[in-house]
Amino acid sequence: MLRSVLRRRGISTVPVNRKEAWLFVDSVFPIQLAAWDLRHYIGFFRREYLLSRLQSQLEKVKTHSFQVIDLQPHPKDGGVYVRFAYSPQVDEQDAILKDIEKTVRDEANAHGGFPNWVGLTSGNAWLVKGTPWREDMNRYASPIVRVLFDGPDVNEQELYESFRPYGRIRDIVLPGVVPAGQPRFATITFHSLPAATIARNVLYGVALRSQPSNITRIRTLYQKPIQAHAIRDWTANHPKVVLPLLIFLLGSLSYAIFDPVRAIMVEGKVLNWFDYREYSLYRWLMANTLARLQTVSPANLNPTPAVWKERSDAQDSLKAYLADKPTTIAFLHGPQGSGKTRMVESILAEESRSVLYIDCRELQKQSSDSQLIGALANQTGYWPVFTLFSSMGNLIDLASVGLIGQKAGISKSTKDQLTEILEVVAAGLARVSSSHRNDTKHALDRERTLKEREKQARITSDKIERGVWHDGRLDCVAGNGVISELGIGDEDMDPTGETITQQAAPDSSVDKRKEKSKAELDAVKALPIVIIRNYSSKVGSTREDLLETLANWAASLVENQIAHVVVLSDNRENAKRLAKALPTKPLYAIGLSDADPASSLSFMKQKLQDAGIHLEFTKEQTAAVARLGGRASDLESLIHKIRNGQDVQDAVEEIVNQNVSELRKNAFGDDMDDAKSLPWSREQVWHIINLLSKKPEIAYYDIIADFPFKGDETALRNMEHAELISITTKDGRPSTIRPGKPVFRWVFDKLVQDPVFHAAQEINYNDKAIAKNESTVKACEEELRLLGEIMASEPKPWYGWIVSRRSAARERARYVAEKMLKAEKKVQALDRRNDALKKALANAF
Repeated sequence: MLRSVLRRRGISTVPVNRKEAWLFVDSVFPIQLAAWDLRHYIGFFRREYLLSRLQSQLEKVKTHSFQVIDLQPHPKDGGVYVRFAYSPQVDEQDAILKDIEKTVRDEANAHGGFPNWVGLTSGNAWLVKGTPWREDMNRYASPIVRVLFDGPDVNEQELYESFRPYGRIRDIVLPGVVPAGQPRFATITFHSLPAATIARNVLYGVALRSQPSNITRIRTLYQKPIQAHAIRDWTANHPKVVLPLLIFLLGSLSYAIFDPVRAIMVEGKVLNWFDYREYSLYRWLMANTLARLQTVSPANLNPTPAVWKERSDAQDSLKAYLADKPTTIAFLHGPQGSGKTRMVESILAEESRSVLYIDCRELQKQSSDSQLIGALANQTGYWPVFTLFSSMGNLIDLASVGLIGQKAGISKSTKDQLTEILEVVAAGLARVSSSHRNDTKHALDRERTLKEREKQARITSDKIERGVWHDGRLDCVAGNGVISELGIGDEDMDPTGETITQQAAPDSSVDKRKEKSKAELDAVKALPIVIIRNYSSKVGSTREDLLETLANWAASLVENQIAHVVVLSDNRENAKRLAKALPTKPLYAIGLSDADPASSLSFMKQKLQDAGIHLEFTKEQTAAVARLGGRASDLESLIHKIRNGQDVQDAVEEIVNQNVSELRKNAFGDDMDDAKSLPWSREQVWHIINLLSKKPEIAYYDIIADFPFKGDETALRNMEHAELISITTKDGRPSTIRPGKPVFRWVFDKLVQDPVFHAAQEINYNDKAIAKNESTVKACEEELRLLGEIMASEPKPWYGWIVSRRSAARERARYVAEKMLKAEKKVQALDRRNDALKKALANAF
């Protein structure tokens, strides 16, 4: 190798009376594009061979005493610098160099071209017009060449004429404004990478004429097609394009990756994949360990059916709804504590179907929107959920307004987020239904296969009994057909064809109909059940969007027959939201009411017997229990107190007193500030309580026609939502007002019988009534004053002192005067009533 290097080096010094110059031969080595470009290793291993071939070709050139002095490879740019000597002539130096360049090219073309690293003949020789610069920095070749000016700027035409011979130019960018002290430069973009490498190596350091009297020396450098931080800078400079695109990509990522995962997690939640108690190993361990030690009371095995006879119709209705394909929403309503949840759970235990529970009360307890989203996701199994990202949406939108002048649209309203979650939950429920159908189909296939095997076994057994059965495997020993010695051949031994198959043929159509009917029933049972509990808004609640979104989602589930939906509510008025979401179909309404006294007493006896307490109720105790009515929650509380040793009458009285305290707080507030936050006034609720303490029910329209409501139905509706009262309907309109639950009849009476509380509320009620009537008196006084002026200006005939003349002003004045007198009498009566009440309050202390 050393000998070859010395052989190709030529001479080390330039002979006397000779000049030297440089040629650049391109495409000898691969152009290195980056540090990871491995092609330069090919050129490295073939370097000696390529340089030897190049030198042998150049040695054949003899024009103008051409002599190679040195070969300097520049593999990073894919070329070789050729230093040569020649004989100069006066005033013909440029022509001589061009002649040498042409001769070198012709000689190379005559012998197959310059050597190339891939073995092909490509490349050319170029006269170096500037100064060779063989640097080995990490500045790799690029089709963009930056031309730095060491002097005045060179015009565009001069640059084009200087660089165009080396390849086609796409664009020339002239110098822009640069900071003081930095060199000015132009940017030239070539069509091909080899052209850029040739121009960079040939023209580095060349002097160009910028002006008629000025010379500018240029220096050529590569410029990366994508500069450092170019993406970051472009992103920062174009936020109107980048932010919407980024949001779109994030949304696409969520839909493409996270939503399928979330649907699977919802499916796992409904199918109890993550509940260890559903696994067969756990069940086997429980059945063979703890279950053997537990005893079941005989009373629990045979519950008394008469205890819940009021619930039988509701149970049958709900079972009928679940046994058919869902076409509407089942709305189960009844007062709080009437046993809605208990009844539904007992029916679902019999159904053994997949159930998804959504508790609106737990959702409404959340204090922020992000907590609401997280709570709904937790109840439905929706995971993963990025509540932090949702919370930051408003901040990102606020920042985007400052950057691009408009919102980026990344933040979503709470309603939109709830809708997105429920849509994914619906997809998960559809997967549950599909999974159940597949399991059912496989079970039917296995059953069908088993029946076919049993059928074939019966056929074989029948043939054996009739002696016409033959095992064909025996023929493998004795041969087949007429050559058989021990076998009997392939002939049918039952020529009559009377088999059990023909006997059972009439039953095949019946079996098919049974299978079809069973398949339809299994398809209904494969549907999951969605239970929406506590579907009602609190008084003053701001979660109306939640109830509306759930209603629309429930309607979509039943319309698409994805699941059965059962909505549990304490108030029948909440059905309006569901009916609005499902306008074309009526709701499947199921009502629950309080049990009658006989059923209530039977229920208590049964529960006490289950606890080992046998109690015979006296007339006084029965009457005390009747005060609670048939509300299941109050009966359960009474049973608990009796089991703890309390007397029946004392326990009932304690329940009444407890309800009195709760009602006083919930209906009137702890103080005036608390009362101001209630959606009704104290005089309104006191008026209702006072009337219901005397009557079991009062007429609805009589209440709203006069003070303190005077047409204000909102206060009554809010009282109904708070379960202070219940409003019954007749022919679709409100009819009567009753206490919110049966025990309130006695609670209202106890409140009214409290002298101090009664006096305080009556004084407050009378004060409001006095203020209203006084305002009426003042309005009448003003109107009478105006009417007096009108009557004074009316013309009076000469006989007016004999016969009074009727006029509209006089008739109106008479009516207003009577109205003022009536209001004044009310004010006086109420004022006297207040004086008496205040004296009673003073004597009470």
